[in-house]
Amino acid sequence: MSSPASAADSPAAVPVRAAPRRHRLAVFVFLGVYPLVTAMIYLVGALTPGWQIWHRTLVMVPIIVTAMIWIIIPLIHRRLGHLL
Repeated sequence: MSSPASAADSPAAVPVRAAPRRHRLAVFVFLGVYPLVTAMIYLVGALTPGWQIWHRTLVMVPIIVTAMIWIIIPLIHRRLGHLL
């Protein structure tokens, strides 16, 4: 005969974290990404004066996307998660 399930085993006992509100997350991502994009435009523009715009973009986008995925968004969730 099996023992009755305890309250800790029930799915209701597991704390469920609410999904972040999209508009708040969007604002925080904007505040993190805008300075990065602006800095990249100035930096890449200064280092590549003769390049076409698509060449510059080809350099900037991987850096920006990588920073978003592994730095900015995790930092927002870790430091500002209580505001989401």
